[in-house]
Amino acid sequence: MDVAPATVPIPADAAGVGAFLLGRTPVTNREYAPFVASGRAPTPPWWTHPDFCSPLQPVVGVSWEDSSVYCAWLSESTGSLWRLPTEAEWERAACGGLERPPTAWGEAIPPDEVPAGPLRGPWEAGRGTPNGYGLCDMGTIVHEWCLDWREPGRRASRGGSWRHAVRWSSPAASSSLPPGYRYSDYGFRVLQTWAVRDPLLPETSADS
Repeated sequence: MDVAPATVPIPADAAGVGAFLLGRTPVTNREYAPFVASGRAPTPPWWTHPDFCSPLQPVVGVSWEDSSVYCAWLSESTGSLWRLPTEAEWERAACGGLERPPTAWGEAIPPDEVPAGPLRGPWEAGRGTPNGYGLCDMGTIVHEWCLDWREPGRRASRGGSWRHAVRWSSPAASSSLPPGYRYSDYGFRVLQTWAVRDPLLPETSADS
């Protein structure tokens, strides 16, 4: 069974961020299910809740450690190298080839990109308009864990949240959380590297 999430290529830039492949959407429940079945990490707390268990919804309630172990498992399962993106990589991808855009799509969010009205859970990933690189849901639906430490005891995250009054954030907006926390609006997106050996991988696999 092919367990690798669909990815899109992100080109290198002049600032030193190399080329890589990034998940087209946040990791979904369907993509996370084989990992849950492997027993390598705890079942997410909202895994069977009717408002959160659609196969195409982003998986939520995963800690930074869970997402890192998922990347290690994915590397073992596919023979490719996977990890969480750094903040710089995530932001570059979110900009979609534009220079410091206010949204991942440019000057404005596309019509109907973000559902209006009360929500009981995240909407399905991939339903909206891709950005300039072909990525969906950049800055919306869920906060996405990143590789970096932001300050002692906290890991970086990017993106918006279905729970917030404003359900999107700009590519440059950043947040952080202790790596063991699990929230109903925290998910993640995976990066596949073309490198034979990625020097960042030992950090992400340390908890596996």
